Amino acid sequence: MIEKLKNIEELSLVDILKKIATEFGERAAFSTSLSFEDQVITHHIFSNDLPIRVFTLDTGRLFPETYGVFNRTLDRYKKKIEVFSPKHEGVEKMVTEKGPLSFYTSLENRKECCFIRKIEPLDRALQNVDCWITGLRAEQSDNRNNMSITEIDSQRNIVKVHPIFNWTFDEVKNEIKEFNIPYNSLHDKGFVSIGCQPCTRAVQEGEDFRAGRWWWENNDKKECGLHS
Repeated sequence: MIEKLKNIEELSLVDILKKIATEFGERAAFSTSLSFEDQVITHHIFSNDLPIRVFTLDTGRLFPETYGVFNRTLDRYKKKIEVFSPKHEGVEKMVTEKGPLSFYTSLENRKECCFIRKIEPLDRALQNVDCWITGLRAEQSDNRNNMSITEIDSQRNIVKVHPIFNWTFDEVKNEIKEFNIPYNSLHDKGFVSIGCQPCTRAVQEGEDFRAGRWWWENNDKKECGLHS
């Protein structure tokens, strides 16, 4: 399947998305966290009326500002964003047995929370999908630097595409400004990578892009498992 997207790194963002739409149609899906990067991709999918599914994961612990930009995006484009939430049985069991803040106590507990709230819903969202589009960029972390624009997700046996992989953060912000794209107001308050509210803080000057995620952990390759 990846052969269908040969040399797409030479194309513009819009042309990459159009190529994906042509090759995969509704079996292509874009996962948005409503971040700067993801809002840029959503804008071009919706503005070009491409038959690419757009979905998001509502973990139940998101910032009010994240729900705000979600609603503004619906108002702006009048298009559907599918929502996948964690199964209530798993959340109820975890919180009953370990309390509402278990993720602070150990890496194992944090990964359990991420699995229940994010990984399992993602797996459901990607059923019947052949091409998964993300907003990952190389400069976001050293771990992501080793990736490429197109990959094979061997666990799910699907193509994975990061169409703005080589963009800089300034290029993303310029795109937001040029097209007046709705964005999360937390970005104006030092939040760069925005996830669940209890697990995200603003990044201080000079800190790494991912420093605001799971800041209590001593790990330079901090991921939730979505893109492992």
